[in-house]
Amino acid sequence: MQAHTVTLDTPTDTRIEVERHFHAPVSKLWRALTEPTLIKQWLLGPPGWTMPVCKSDFQIGGSYEYRWRSHDNAQEFGFIGEFQEIEQHARIVHTETTPPAAPSASPPPESLVTITFTEKDTATTLRTAIDYPSKQARDAALQAGMAAGMQMSYLELDHLLASPELN
Repeated sequence: MQAHTVTLDTPTDTRIEVERHFHAPVSKLWRALTEPTLIKQWLLGPPGWTMPVCKSDFQIGGSYEYRWRSHDNAQEFGFIGEFQEIEQHARIVHTETTPPAAPSASPPPESLVTITFTEKDTATTLRTAIDYPSKQARDAALQAGMAAGMQMSYLELDHLLASPELN
């Protein structure tokens, strides 16, 4: 796989698999994906959006919340979830859903996200498998521009991984 190329596959009606190669050791990539101060630097969403909320209690059973807001019309979207499995420098499994529309409402059904890290010669391949509760949920993620958003964020991640901040 070439660097800077996101490969996306839909092997089943409810699954998306994404693969991306990074020219960085797994230790740097791990930090960039698990430390909120670093996450806020690369997981920016589309141009014109900010990430005002980036909370993470990175431990099994811990929760996270990411929320993005547009500059122009104050639209928001976000994800919440819980960490299910953590194997340092190898694997992260967490749930993912959108926050409920109202405080008293139940959150939508959860997806299960499995992220694996494979290092070879100081380069790391990141694989993300997302299992959605339905075909409709999977298709909605694809139609919302998931692939383009990941590509933009991963380009920002490349810049962060090359910065002296992660040395």
